[in-house]
Amino acid sequence: MTRIIRTESIERTERPWGWYETVSEVAGNKVKRICVHPGQKLSLQKHHRRSEHWVVVSGHAQVTVGERVLDLMPGRHVDIAMDEVHRLANLTNDPLEIIEVQFGDYLGEDDIVRLQDDYGRV
Repeated sequence: MTRIIRTESIERTERPWGWYETVSEVAGNKVKRICVHPGQKLSLQKHHRRSEHWVVVSGHAQVTVGERVLDLMPGRHVDIAMDEVHRLANLTNDPLEIIEVQFGDYLGEDDIVRLQDDYGRV
């Protein structure tokens, strides 16, 4: 017999580029489901206290990591080291969804250092 136990509700946080949901958070790691709306992109950014691993779930991602620009389709993934400059963009007409796994001693949203932002948040 299979039992499904709901432990908590998942809240969606809206951003100008789309939204994210924190799926899991424990000491040392956090898992987010992120959706980037068509034609939108996150800020060019870095983090001092965490690294990230992104897996494309649906859509087509343009990912900037340092000097590299990668085109990633579903099932493809990329690692982003601590303090590495990066950006996630959706240049298509379809939604983009990724799973982001964060690793570090501090995983707060205030660890985002924005270097360039289309929404005036630098």
